[in-house]
Amino acid sequence: MYSNVLRMFLNRLYKGTPEMKATHAQLKEQQHFVDRLVTLVKIVAKESGNRKRKTEKFQQFLAESSSSNSTKFNFNNFGPIVFPLDPSIQIAGITADKVSLFKSALMPSKLTFRTTTGKDYVAIFKHGDDLRQDQLILQMITLMDKLLQKENLDLKLTPYRVLATSSKHGFMQYIDSVTVAEVLNSEGSIHNYFRKFNPCETGPFGIMPDIMDTYIKSCAGYCVITYLLGIGDRHLDNLLLTSNGKLFHIDFGYILGRDPKPMPPPMKLSKEMVEAMGGINSEYYNTFRKLCYTAFLHLRRHANVMLNLFGLMVDASVPDIALEPDKSVKKVEDNLRLDLSDEEAVQHLQNLLDISITAVMPALVEQIHKLAQYWRK
Repeated sequence: MYSNVLRMFLNRLYKGTPEMKATHAQLKEQQHFVDRLVTLVKIVAKESGNRKRKTEKFQQFLAESSSSNSTKFNFNNFGPIVFPLDPSIQIAGITADKVSLFKSALMPSKLTFRTTTGKDYVAIFKHGDDLRQDQLILQMITLMDKLLQKENLDLKLTPYRVLATSSKHGFMQYIDSVTVAEVLNSEGSIHNYFRKFNPCETGPFGIMPDIMDTYIKSCAGYCVITYLLGIGDRHLDNLLLTSNGKLFHIDFGYILGRDPKPMPPPMKLSKEMVEAMGGINSEYYNTFRKLCYTAFLHLRRHANVMLNLFGLMVDASVPDIALEPDKSVKKVEDNLRLDLSDEEAVQHLQNLLDISITAVMPALVEQIHKLAQYWRK
C-alpha cells in the first residue's frame, strides 16, 4: 500500500506545476544521496578490523569519493541538498576527518555535514536498525513538550530529531552529551560532572543554580513521559546528560510496557539520579515530585490529543504496536488513569514514585548490565 501511494504521489508531483516538479527533483536528490550513503556504510561494515580501523577506512572512502567508482557519489562536495532529517538545513558535503563510529554492535556513524550557511550540522546515521519506533516516540515527546509548554511548564526536554529513511536505516540528530554510566565512571557522580562545567561557590552543591534547576525539571519530565509510554529497557547507558544540566533518554526499542529485564519499576529513577537531587529528604527532590504531579495532571487533560495521534499509528507496522495493535492505545490510556480524580491521580503517582525509588531489582540488573558491558569491551 505504501509503495502504491508513494508512486502515485511522485507521479502527481512530476506532472504538476513547476513548484511541484521542483519538489519531485528535490525528493529524488535526497533518495539518491541516502542510497549512496547506505552503499558506503555497507562497504565500511564489511571491512576487517576493529572500530578504529573501520573509522579510518570510512574517512578514507569519504576523502576519495570524488574519484571512487564504488559509491558513485562525491561525498566531499555535492548539492546543495535539503537535509531529510531537517528540511530547514541544506547540506553540501561531509567532513571526512570528523567522521567516527559509535561503540555498539551496529556501529552507527557520526557524520559532520557542511551546510550552505557555513555551519556544521552533526547527525547520526544508523544502518541495520528500524528507527520507526524511535521516530514515533520522539514525536510523542515533542507533542507532550508542546502541550506542557502551552500550560507554561517548561521541563527542559530534549526531543531530538529522528527520521527513518527505511525500515533498516535512518538519521538521528546528534546532541552533545555523555551517558550517565560514563559520567559515573569518569567523574564519580553527577554532581562532579556538573561542577566540572558549571562551578559556583555559592550555588547548591557548588553548582550553578540554573543547572540544578534544569536537571530537576528534565528528570521530572522524562520520568512522567517514559511512564506514560511504557518505555522499557532503561539503564544508565541510555540515559544521557548534557553539560548544561539536561537529562534525556535515547533508544526506544521497548515501549508500551515491554521490557527485557525482570520486574522493571514503573519509572526510571535510579539511586544516582536521586543522589544528584540531594537525596529523598532534600528540597530539590520535593520540587522534582511536585513537577511530576503537575506534568501528569496537565497531560491527562490533553489525553485525547495524545491518544488520537497514537491511534493513527496502529497500522504503521511499528514493532511493539504491531504485536498487539488493538491494545496499544489502551495501554497508554491505562497509564493516564483517566478514571481517577486529580487528587487520586496525584496519590497514584506518589505511589509509583515510592515503588520506583525503593525497587531492588533494577539496581541488581544495572550491576549485571555493567558486567556485560565490561566483558563486551
